Amino acid sequence: MTISNQTAAEASFLGPGEGEAIWFLRNRMTVKATEASTGGGFGLLESLIAPGFSPPLHIHRCEDESFYVLEGELTMKCGDRTFRATAGSFVFLPRNVPHTFVVEGDKPVRMLTLLTPGGGEGVFIDGGRPAEAEGLPPATPPDIEALKRVSARYGAEIVGPPMAPTASHAAAGA
Repeated sequence: MTISNQTAAEASFLGPGEGEAIWFLRNRMTVKATEASTGGGFGLLESLIAPGFSPPLHIHRCEDESFYVLEGELTMKCGDRTFRATAGSFVFLPRNVPHTFVVEGDKPVRMLTLLTPGGGEGVFIDGGRPAEAEGLPPATPPDIEALKRVSARYGAEIVGPPMAPTASHAAAGA
């Protein structure tokens, strides 16, 4: 995808539950906006993420990534900082800084993911598959080599392993 300097030609609207539904790793993502639909401005996804899931530590080279947590609890790592994000939290992760997160507890997280400028949402769209049903995808081992290839196509890089849930949450669930 290339970033366009044009603005979107017309307004768009998606209602609740509308948008392309993608299964990406242990996430169900609904595509709300893309680089193409926003004139390059941003990509926006609504995500439902499985308890205990963590993406590999990664870097976005072309865009910043922001999250607004709607439900659930995450531990997030960005560079040397680690912090907790619960419902109502906003997190900004600048490009070129390694980051990841883990879903804490036994409930999924629901959050919005904003990529600015747009384009990076292609990792999820091209790296996922159309959702086959409502809810989360079945648990399967990730194809790390395929994830590395699709990430590289969009200027992202896998640089380390996923995070484990924190000890305090792991002990609470025991």
